[in-house]
Amino acid sequence: MAESQRRQLLRTEWGVVHQHPMDGLRGRVSAGGNIGERLMAVGERHYGDIRTASTKWLTDVEIPQDRIDDMPTTFSGGMQQRLQIARNLVTHPKLIFMDEPTGGLDVSVQAKLLDLLRRLVTELELAVVIVTHDLAVARLLAHRLMVMRRSEVVETGLTDQVLDDPQHPYTQLLVSSVLQN
Repeated sequence: MAESQRRQLLRTEWGVVHQHPMDGLRGRVSAGGNIGERLMAVGERHYGDIRTASTKWLTDVEIPQDRIDDMPTTFSGGMQQRLQIARNLVTHPKLIFMDEPTGGLDVSVQAKLLDLLRRLVTELELAVVIVTHDLAVARLLAHRLMVMRRSEVVETGLTDQVLDDPQHPYTQLLVSSVLQN
């Protein structure tokens, strides 16, 4: 596909949530501006409507509305990740790619973020592809699981089925290593 087509899909139909939130945010643009940029990319031009949508999405991802004009670099890691999620979801994409969405976050922050993700995925009826090494995250968020080793799919199926009764030796090793920790 042409680069222009790929960029258009990334602004409209697809969203990408990076493992390191600042890879998916513009650090020198306010929180509201980060969300608003994506709306402008799909044709929204009315400042009041953009600001209203940005405020709504900040609330939806549990960031206080009064932080709308703050720079993402002043946010905690968990808030940056939630802002990145709002930035991606504001255009109602059909598919979201998430790379280790809870990586590098404290356990309590991870739990809140996972609850938020589960709620938004259900409410917005999103299709999400999550890349994770955390089997607890996979069990919580994924309906179907694909286990890969060296870029090859070694096992696939319903998440509970794969994790409760792994068939491939590599999947068995992964599951047993989690159980031993």
